[in-house]
Amino acid sequence: MILVAGGTGFVGGGIVRELRRRGHGVAVLTRDSKRAASRFGDLGVELREGDVRDPTSLGPTLRGSEVVIGCQQFPNSPIENPSRGYTFEEVDAKGTENLVAAAKASGAKRYIYLSGAGAAPDAPYHWFRSKWRAETAVRESGLLYTVFRPSWVYGPEDRALNRFLGMSRFLPFVPLIGNAGTQRLQPAFIDDVSRAVAEALVHPTADNQVFEIGGPEVLTMKEIVHTALEVSGRPRLMLSAPKAVMKLAASILQLAPGRPMTPDAVEFITIEALADPTRAELTLGIKMTPLREALATYLGPASRQERGANS
Repeated sequence: MILVAGGTGFVGGGIVRELRRRGHGVAVLTRDSKRAASRFGDLGVELREGDVRDPTSLGPTLRGSEVVIGCQQFPNSPIENPSRGYTFEEVDAKGTENLVAAAKASGAKRYIYLSGAGAAPDAPYHWFRSKWRAETAVRESGLLYTVFRPSWVYGPEDRALNRFLGMSRFLPFVPLIGNAGTQRLQPAFIDDVSRAVAEALVHPTADNQVFEIGGPEVLTMKEIVHTALEVSGRPRLMLSAPKAVMKLAASILQLAPGRPMTPDAVEFITIEALADPTRAELTLGIKMTPLREALATYLGPASRQERGANS
């Protein structure tokens, strides 16, 4: 049995579907099994209730799991909400430490962790330092491990690129933040990330290794959004708001109920995300998909016609 912590999220959900496609038995760690019940339809996924922030909830949840995959995120990430314990430190760092301890106690043999490109002990941002702390817990666990550091992951369920596409449905322009024309990213398709994780389970050369995983192209945020709008058949003018202005607005918005935005979140979404996939491709036998080709699988004309026929 493979247990996926964070399996109800965007990245975790992609991994769960890929593992089930390959015939693996999968259990998903979730805080609320009733809300998660409709997430995977008839895929045959087992739901187990637990919270990575609560070590006492993890023992029974991990029992019988040979592999644990950690890709948990807090709700509305990257907008932290300390009053509710939704922070990178509580969920990524401490949450992974709790999961690793529970995995060892339950007799698991392998741990796969989804970190992030930029994780380092002296990283300038606290979210990268939290991910490094999580990586350290995994590396020092004594379990077989594989750590992936993805760049900027996109796909049918992402909340980043799809937010821009959503705005294009009712606006004649798409608002961007900061220097979108120079912010460099290597967008990684969720299907490729999921395949990499699944392949790590069967490639001994992936044991006790750390892999960066990004797309095959280095593109600016403006180029990415432009391509997505073009593929979806809704070309729009793109206008950028200065990052300083957005951070000022976010400093006020963070006081509103639900914390719709914070200055740190503005910083998070405007930093570069580069990750060289070469070593992962060679070791795991995967090939990263170019942006336009990947987008066409769920935004292109054929995909739109299929959705229309099913609606």
